[in-house]
This record gives sequence, C-alpha cells and structure tokens, in this order.
Amino acid sequence: MAIRGSLREAALPDVIQLLYLGRRTGCLAVADRQSHASVYFEDGWVTHATIVNRRDRLGDMLVKTGRITPAQLDQALGMQAMGHNQRLGAILVGLGAITPEELAGLIRQQVEEAVYTLFNWTSGSFSFEPGVRPPEEGIERVRIAPDALLLEGARRVDEWSLIEKKIPSFDLVFAVDRSQAVTPDLDFTPVQHRLLPLIDGARDVRGLVDESGLGEFEVCQALYGILTAGLAHRVGTSAPPVVGRSLETQIEEHRNLGVAFLRTGMLDEAHREFRRVVELRPSEGAAPFFLGIIAARQQRWADAAQLFRMAMERAGPRPAILHNLGVALDRIAEGDQADLLLADAESRSPDEPRIQLSRGIAALTRGDPQLSVLRLSRARELFGERVPAVWYWAAGRASALAGDLDRAMAIAAEGVERFPADAVLLNNQAVFLEAAGDLAGAEAALTRALGEQPSLAQVSKNLGDVCYRLGRYDEAWDAYQRALRLRPELGDDLHFKVGNLALRRGDPGEARRHWSLAVELNPRHQLARANLQTLGES
Repeated sequence: MAIRGSLREAALPDVIQLLYLGRRTGCLAVADRQSHASVYFEDGWVTHATIVNRRDRLGDMLVKTGRITPAQLDQALGMQAMGHNQRLGAILVGLGAITPEELAGLIRQQVEEAVYTLFNWTSGSFSFEPGVRPPEEGIERVRIAPDALLLEGARRVDEWSLIEKKIPSFDLVFAVDRSQAVTPDLDFTPVQHRLLPLIDGARDVRGLVDESGLGEFEVCQALYGILTAGLAHRVGTSAPPVVGRSLETQIEEHRNLGVAFLRTGMLDEAHREFRRVVELRPSEGAAPFFLGIIAARQQRWADAAQLFRMAMERAGPRPAILHNLGVALDRIAEGDQADLLLADAESRSPDEPRIQLSRGIAALTRGDPQLSVLRLSRARELFGERVPAVWYWAAGRASALAGDLDRAMAIAAEGVERFPADAVLLNNQAVFLEAAGDLAGAEAALTRALGEQPSLAQVSKNLGDVCYRLGRYDEAWDAYQRALRLRPELGDDLHFKVGNLALRRGDPGEARRHWSLAVELNPRHQLARANLQTLGES
C-alpha cells in the first residue's frame, strides 16, 4: 500500500529505514516547496535517485576531473542529441571514453549525493508508491544498502550544522587571504589542493562546485577547513539573480515538477504544476495531455477525453494523444469512436505495444474475447521481456471468456509469479481457480491478495463467495460486510447473497433490504424478486 506523510512528523531516514526493513520495492517521492526528488527501491535496496531541476553534472564532473576531454563530451552530447536513445554515461562507455566500472562508480556517487542532500530536507511531504520503477529505458542502476547511506547521512547532517555557521549560503564569495603564507608544508587534503586555486574572489560557492567537478558536501567541507585555518575570507556575494525568470525557464520548471509528481503518484501536486503551465502559456499542448493522464488515473474519464481532445487540437494527432483519447472514450462507452482512434494510433506507431494492449482491452470491453486474444498476443510480442501486469489481467480474462480456462490459469500463474504483490492479478487467479473447482487454491490466492491490498472490495467479495460455497457462512458474512463498507454499490450478486445470509441469521428485515438493493441494481434479478415475494407472502 502507498505510504504518505509529512517530513515534520516523520524524518526521512526513518522512512528509508522502514522501507529497507520491509524489503519494499517502489518509489519514494519527496517534495519541498518547488523541489521534488525520487528515490527508487528494489527489495529495500536503493537503486536510483534524482532531484528534479537539478542539473545532471555527470559530463561536467568527468571533464573537470580530467577523466574525459571536452571534445569527447561534445561528441557524446552530439550523439545523444541526434536521437540515440541512450543516457550520456552509456554513450561515453560505448565510445571508450570511460569504462563500465568507472560509470558504475560515478552513478553510485550521484545517487548517494542525491540521498544525502535529501537528509537536509526537514519540511515538505513524502509518498511511497509500491511497484514503481525508474521510467527511463536503459537507466544505469546501482544497489546500495540504506544502512550505509543512513550512517554517512547522519554524519553529514551533523557536520553540515557546523559548516553552515561559516558557509550559510551558496551565493557567498570567498578569496584566499594573501597575507597568510600558503606553504607546501601545510597539511591540505587533496580536495583542498584542488579548491585553493579556484577561491579567487569572483566565484561563489556554487561556482566552486561547478568548476571543481566535486560534490557540494566535499567542496563545503574543504572550504570550511580553509576558512577555519584563516587562509581565506568572505568578500561578498555573487550577483543577485535576474528578477523574474524567463517564461521558458518557468514553464520548464513547472513541467519537470509535474512529470516527477505524476510518475510518483502525487496526482494533486502534478495537477497544480500542469495547471500553472497552462496559465503561463494557454496554447501549451503538452500540459493538457498530462492533465488528461491525471484525470484518467483518477477515473474521471469524461474530463480526460475533453483534455486529450484539447491536447490534439494544440499539438496535432500524435500517437500518444490518439491512444489515450481512445482509451478514455472506451471507458465512457463511445466504443466505435474509440476503436477508430486506437486504429489511427496503431497506424502511426505500429510497434508500440501499449496501443496493441489498449486495443485488446477495448475488444474485451465490447464482448469480443477472440479478437482480444489476438491483439493481446501481438502486444506480448512487442513488449518482449517488459510485459506489464495489466497485460496478464486482460489476457487471462480474454482467454477465460473465449472458453480456454487452462490458458487463462496459465497466464494468471505466470502473472502472479512475476508480480507476486499485485492484488488484482491474485484476484484474477482466484476467479479462474474457483471456476476450475479448486476452492482451496482460490481461497489461498484471495487471502494473499487481501494481505497485499485490503482496500480492494472485489477481493473481499470473492473471498466471501468461496467461503459461501464451502458452507462457512460466518466467514462469508464477515467478508461480504467488509466489501460493502468499501464499496456498497459493488454489485447485485453481493446484496443478493448478503440477503440470503441475513435470513439465515434470523434477520428478515435485513434480508429484504439487501434483496431490494439487488433488484435496484439489476431489475432482471429474478431470484431476488422471487425471494422478496416469498418473504412478503410469509
């Protein structure tokens, strides 16, 4: 389940420790005013971390530290700009400019520095979304034990409290005190040796970080030592920033934050950022698209369709827009128009697996499981090894409705093996096992699903059905009551069975109420009508 809270109530190190002890996989999003960071976990280990709108300094670091030449960096950046779907580090390795081992060390350093920076955030909010992984293809990942990060982070936080007394801001400018003799016998650290020539009375602390290619903590720690020794002094501050950032800069910052919030499930925050983009530039095409994605995730399908139409008017009929508009229209029962849009999206991007997946789901929605099976099979070919959980949900249902229960169970078993914590897939598997007569297997799958996501009403309802069939009526009653609390309008079958159990428990008034609700939800529910008639005659 998602974990949310305030950094004033729960310190970030405590949250990370909790995720590590729980061996959780997912993304921890941290937001503080106009800053946003993401820390990704796999089985409790940190694998990636980013801070939005913070410049990626990998190339600069490599040049400043002499590991690559400016010409090599320019060549790699040029290749990246020409459409190579690779990150800068991978391109540099391919060029032979650095080794894979050097890249792994640098990526690890970047991740560690990002996490250490977050330990200084004492206000804002956090949100952990299970199962979320870094979105970029080919991203370099590491595997860092959080306990090591926590120990070093605690040490740095303590040291920062001292450093900030002499260096309270990154816009301060320092100069080496020429009246003090800097002799070779002074015991400077390697970092201080590198920093001394740069402390020239012109660069501020941020400039020292950029020019040295070192991390913020390393620079400030070394500078603190130099200042404490009386070898440098403050001469002023850097030029104040130009009042009023450019419109492009503001739009880019809000868009970057919006995307980061969206990826980590912070939908209200993402909505705020994209609305701000629209206010700054009413003709913006990308912002309505992302607002449509947010509306779709909140199941506001009519709003989503309207926003996707707006995006298409402003940005043109791009495959992603056509695809998402088609999905939204399918959800609001405009199936014919949805199919046309999805077919158009496929014609423009025939090898995009998610479009094929959506076309398969659309066929399933319209009651054509055979066509759904064909489209979903094609989607699987295109996904390769990256088959998402929703494919297993759709393909299992399509196979079952097409009359191939064995294939449905095989698909469900594979899905649960790949996504063992996915309550929807466990629920799907239970439905197929129950249909095959394996009530014990169905109950086991539903019990696991309930443990993973107790807020999913359908799981409680289905568990009630299994207990009902096994004659364990008290357990069935408890499961049905839980489902009703979560989602009273779940279905006529739920109210019908609760009515039956209420009568068995000697409460005809409660039985009548639930059978009446079953008829309201489904006027053609003959058994509920018959029960009401029988109760009325008795």
